[in-house]
Amino acid sequence: MSKKAEKVVIIGSGCSGLTAALYTARAQLEPIVLTGAMPGGLLTTTSIVENFPGWPEGIDGTELMINLQQQAERFGAQVKFGSKVESVDLSSRPFNLIVDGDEMKAQTLIVATGAGHRHLGLESEKKFDKKGVTYCATCDGALPMFRDQPLVVVGGGDSACEEATYLTRFASKVYLIHRRDELRASKVMAERALANEKIEPVWNSEITEILGGAEEMVSGVSLKNNKNGKESKLDCAGVFIAIGHTPNTQIFQGQLDMDDSGYILRDEGSRTNVEGVFVAGDCSDNVYRQAITASGMGCAAGIDAERLLASENQ
Repeated sequence: MSKKAEKVVIIGSGCSGLTAALYTARAQLEPIVLTGAMPGGLLTTTSIVENFPGWPEGIDGTELMINLQQQAERFGAQVKFGSKVESVDLSSRPFNLIVDGDEMKAQTLIVATGAGHRHLGLESEKKFDKKGVTYCATCDGALPMFRDQPLVVVGGGDSACEEATYLTRFASKVYLIHRRDELRASKVMAERALANEKIEPVWNSEITEILGGAEEMVSGVSLKNNKNGKESKLDCAGVFIAIGHTPNTQIFQGQLDMDDSGYILRDEGSRTNVEGVFVAGDCSDNVYRQAITASGMGCAAGIDAERLLASENQ
């Protein structure tokens, strides 16, 4: 006896996945949400979210995700915590997934697996996470702990230049630390960053340790010049790491169309190259990577899935 196919299965439980769950649940499609190893997604690593509409005083990232989850569950979404998708077969519908060793079938699939920040790989980076180490200037740059303080941005691409330029609104000074002697960013972004009087590039350098003060908050960084081996220290109140993202899309390689970096390509809204598979959030967005844009994409994916099923009279 073949297993019953779920109408909608959503992989990922960040803003995009839970918003898709809300929309499809309100459409009475009884979506299944597979959270993976990080329920709530990357936003749960952010202490305070000040730029999500509707929260004038800001809201804790974890609290926001719990609210979204409860809102989706209110309308019938079923959230399966810690569930790991081991493989997917998108060659025919219903799609076949292996989840924690068991088979699951889906008439439609919404991929909302997000993307992970690339890390420096330092123990001190983990130690000071949320205590001055952050991966999003737009999310955290305006926090009181960073205002009128010297800050560090690590990276040399467009993202790092954007982060550094954005932080000049709040910081007393921004050190842009790059392991090479020139930026990898586009010419216009690099010129804009280097022309800003508040930004000071630190060339050919890498952070060897993030330092903390008496209150267990970031107080500075130790650096090593990779040309001459010279070691130095910089005082700062925050370290913004902008060395890129890795989309969590490896499991879909060879089945869904992606760009060279692994971001899933969208066609006509949230549709992918496989009919019945939709995509939302940071696994398909290498430009904005914001909670609100992820939620908007989740809304689109939920509506697109609903309309496809309605057209097929499911």
